[in-house]
Amino acid sequence: MTIHQKPEDAAVEVKAPAGLREAGPRLHPETLALHGGSYRFDPASGAVAVPIYQTTSYQLPGTDGADKLFALEAPGHLYTRVSNPTQDAFEQRLAEIEGGAAALALGSGQAASAFALLNLARAGDNVVSAAGLYGGTWALFAATLKSFGIEVRFVDAADPEAFARATDDRTRAYYAESLPNPKLDVFPIGEVADVGKRFGVPLIIDNTAAPLTIRPFDHGAAVVVYSTTKYIGGHGTSIGGAIIDSGRFPWHEHEARHPNLHEPDPSYQGKTWLEKAATIAFHPYILRARAVILRDLGAAISPLNAFQFIQGLETLPLRIRQHNENAIKVAEYLRTHPKVARVIFPKFQEGEAKARADKYLLNGHYGALVGFELKDGRDAGRRFIDGLKLLYHVANIGDARSLAIHPATTTHSQLSEDDQLKTGVTPGYVRLSIGIEHAEDIIADIKQAIDAA
Repeated sequence: MTIHQKPEDAAVEVKAPAGLREAGPRLHPETLALHGGSYRFDPASGAVAVPIYQTTSYQLPGTDGADKLFALEAPGHLYTRVSNPTQDAFEQRLAEIEGGAAALALGSGQAASAFALLNLARAGDNVVSAAGLYGGTWALFAATLKSFGIEVRFVDAADPEAFARATDDRTRAYYAESLPNPKLDVFPIGEVADVGKRFGVPLIIDNTAAPLTIRPFDHGAAVVVYSTTKYIGGHGTSIGGAIIDSGRFPWHEHEARHPNLHEPDPSYQGKTWLEKAATIAFHPYILRARAVILRDLGAAISPLNAFQFIQGLETLPLRIRQHNENAIKVAEYLRTHPKVARVIFPKFQEGEAKARADKYLLNGHYGALVGFELKDGRDAGRRFIDGLKLLYHVANIGDARSLAIHPATTTHSQLSEDDQLKTGVTPGYVRLSIGIEHAEDIIADIKQAIDAA
């Protein structure tokens, strides 16, 4: 998809100067957060900031040009349900920061998780997923996808070979969170990606809780999904999600494993998605997700929200550093409090879990989520939540401000008690999402709330 379009042209792409990106070494994420993608300035006005293209439709470039656009034989924008120039600028920048080849922005993180799997699986197929998941994702997988005829098989991620044992001829993908919310045991990305390579099964990683802190593509993941609502936005004003394709998975080598990409699509001249992608030099996985799943189900991101997420990306590297530094200080404080029975934080894990944390988490960071349990259990945890003055009690993570919640009665309340335990939620568990305020102020509020609990 293109950045800028004029009525007389099918696509006019505004590229950065060759010296900035196309020559020399790859830019660092901190630089890509500001300069990633092909948008450099608006040629009509000279505006450096990406415009909000608040439009539903686009002037088509004549009948012949329109034919090519609708047949996916030329790049361009047709309708904002499928693509939009502001969205395109966000997708390009996010893909570059992540080290991927292409991205698709969507209306929510839930849509991203669902579309990532619906793009590969159909009724009668199955997906193997780690059990440690956000409650909304668990409900999506265990109930809604089941109603679509897609089985999700939950396994213990502590044993990568559990994915192999759960795989059969109708397994289309593996799925996991890089830093499971709220269990916080770092997922063995490379080990499970290697299992998938034996079967031709791609590993899809939800990296929502660890942008820039964990790099899934560096360890063999095929696809990354995000709830951009969280750290990528950071401001707590916009709902969104994204799917990013690494561009490295050999879809063409696994015809039987991935029929959705290899079988002719009657909606597009009876060509396969590998053939359609080759026609416009694009990536088949993301192309099909956009032109079929998004086109038909319509979970489009608004241009305004795409613009808001571009603003978030520009400060993401700075915020992530502060989030992580504050989280370490908070977790270390909680370990010293006499009323705290247990602190759940990757830095304090032991054995294989600690080894994976050290392997996959970068720059001495351990994520910005901290879990803990009070010695007096469930009721004390609830009193703690009610006693907070600075921290917000909201069902979100990744805001610039610090947040707290009691998962058993909120984010994971739709799960049975047994399923809650599988995801890492005990009755007294409290989850903190540590923000970028001064660490002393965060700790002071936590202290007074614990003391009063």
